[in-house]
Amino acid sequence: MKKFLIVGLGNIGEKYENTRHNIGFKILDEVAATYDTSFETDKLGDVASYRYKGRTFMLLKPSTFMNLSGKAVKFWMQKEKIAIENTLVITDDLNIDFGTIRVKGKGSDGGHNGLKDIQEKLGTNKYPRFRFGVGSNYSKGRQVDYVLGEWNKEEESKFIERLPTAVKVVTSFGTAGLANTMNTFNGK
Repeated sequence: MKKFLIVGLGNIGEKYENTRHNIGFKILDEVAATYDTSFETDKLGDVASYRYKGRTFMLLKPSTFMNLSGKAVKFWMQKEKIAIENTLVITDDLNIDFGTIRVKGKGSDGGHNGLKDIQEKLGTNKYPRFRFGVGSNYSKGRQVDYVLGEWNKEEESKFIERLPTAVKVVTSFGTAGLANTMNTFNGK
């Protein structure tokens, strides 16, 4: 049976719950709701799992805070014996327009500290990632305030509209593979 680790990046705590940087957590919450599973607190994060079409999907929301996400990712990959190519990391991305999806099999961290830590802990930049665009509507030098800022009403409404597509990306990754998922969803 094939096993997949789906990691949503974010920061724990009420203070961060509705921030742009927590998009990975929000998407995993929607995946869990869609497949009728719930998270339990475990080592280095909150985890949930479900089976779909003969595959097991493990969902992970690291509790290590964004900048130390690699420790949780590496731990759960090893514990569950999940290959790097079956691990998908979901994160926000300032470099693409709000709501735009970009799935890739490798790449730079793009200045994202969570991806940077994962790359360091895994020793490679060749791991699948799902970047959800949050846009760059901030003044110079205000990047941190922007990603740690809460959604405005228009963004929140658009994000809710995009959630079903985000769930389809995760499902496609596990059932149709990375290449098909990229062809189907990139730029959408």
